[in-house]
Amino acid sequence: MMINPILAIDGYKVSHREQYPEGTTRVYSNFTPRSDRFFCSPVADNKLVFFGLQGFIKWFLIDMFNSQFFAQPEEQVVSEYKMLMDSYLGKNAVDVEHIRALHRLGYLPLHIKGLDEGDKIPMKVPVLTITNTRDEFFWLVNYLETVLSAELWKASTNATIAHHYHKICVTWAEQTCDDFAHLDFQCHDFSFRGMAGMQDVAQAGCGHLLSFKGTDSIPAVVYARQYYTGNDADYFIAGSIPATEHSVMCMGEKEHEIATFRRLICDLYPQGFVSIVSDTWDYWQVLTSYTRELKAAIMAREGKVVFRPDSGDPVDILCGTGADDDQRATRSPQEKGSVEVLWEIFGGTVNSKGYKVLDSHVGLIYGDSITLERAHEILRRLAAKGFASSCVVFGVGSYTYQYNTRDTFGFAMKATWGAVNGTGRMIFKEPKTDSGLKRSARGLLKVMRNAQGELCLLDEQTPEQEREGELKTRFLDGKQYNVEHIEVLRQRLAAQQ
Repeated sequence: MMINPILAIDGYKVSHREQYPEGTTRVYSNFTPRSDRFFCSPVADNKLVFFGLQGFIKWFLIDMFNSQFFAQPEEQVVSEYKMLMDSYLGKNAVDVEHIRALHRLGYLPLHIKGLDEGDKIPMKVPVLTITNTRDEFFWLVNYLETVLSAELWKASTNATIAHHYHKICVTWAEQTCDDFAHLDFQCHDFSFRGMAGMQDVAQAGCGHLLSFKGTDSIPAVVYARQYYTGNDADYFIAGSIPATEHSVMCMGEKEHEIATFRRLICDLYPQGFVSIVSDTWDYWQVLTSYTRELKAAIMAREGKVVFRPDSGDPVDILCGTGADDDQRATRSPQEKGSVEVLWEIFGGTVNSKGYKVLDSHVGLIYGDSITLERAHEILRRLAAKGFASSCVVFGVGSYTYQYNTRDTFGFAMKATWGAVNGTGRMIFKEPKTDSGLKRSARGLLKVMRNAQGELCLLDEQTPEQEREGELKTRFLDGKQYNVEHIEVLRQRLAAQQ
């Protein structure tokens, strides 16, 4: 939806300008993750991966405001605002002269400082601060709270979750693999269809790309290229491989399913990777019968055939329903699980750590209802069965990336300082009925690193102290500063594994 960005607000924001004390000239606020409710992660560390501010500044605060507000005729912008507010709150209930003044100024008079994206931030440490740079526009700071929160909480949340997946994959790779070459693509983003629209896919999906280079969410790649590479056409952001869906397999008809496999493997994709949905009818027939008949063709290819189960319990499908140490020859394919079945047919190698690695011509990807817990359990069970973690790839979908809220990490934007009639005021929130979660910091803020290198918050700072520390200018009076390439973000995050 194309909207005048001055209208991207909660309705109650409209009346706040007149509610501030007379003589207000400054409002200083921060955006902070207050609590880690993502406790279910096997690798939870009570930290947030900060991501999304750079993209938000460019597409919304600069591009959107320039094209849909400042570049539009003054009377059109003002009359649109007045018409909506007359209808929404009552005729002439809202003054419009401050909107006219902002339009005539020609830029957003704001100063936003933020931490480095890709950095891991402890709870209760602000990721950004925002204040006005011209006295008469004090109202603009918290006026933008709602859209800022809506656009930033999920990008950071999903970047954090993706990092948790990566940590799980690294944990098991360190135990069972000789190298980590598979890690960049071990978790593939399948979430597009379950997300809340295109901007959600692009922005939140880009958070996945800080930890992985596999995605089917093309808008996330476009977003990353536009806002995090400077449209660098030579930089590899992410990729995928040819893959089927059920309509393709069904169209080939059940009685000719093996012919569909043969056409895909031999005719359409005689080399390289190809992923084939394998459970349209009888998954275990595909894995135990079709694979044997097609083995010579598969082994003759230069590339990998990836079988994709898409139903059932992911742990059982990949690792089997039997005990991990059960070696009975009479076990069924279901008891053995997909990895062991493929090993029996195609073999592979045993690495220096003593774990089995499937032959490079075959692989597995499971992309239905994967969670952090299931990914961890699958890799744990594979290790218990003697297999390297590189034998499987996970498709991570909206089951992971959509079932979260702003409260997953307790994000909130709060004002902590202001100025009235030229005098600074330290302000804070400390409800007696609260558990302590909603207690805000006080005054001007500084984020610094302690002796251990951890980010920490210092509040009640002087103006001179506030200008120091890890918060860097990202936006000032309509211009963007300290822009970073996504490769820098990726390396920064990888260094904090």
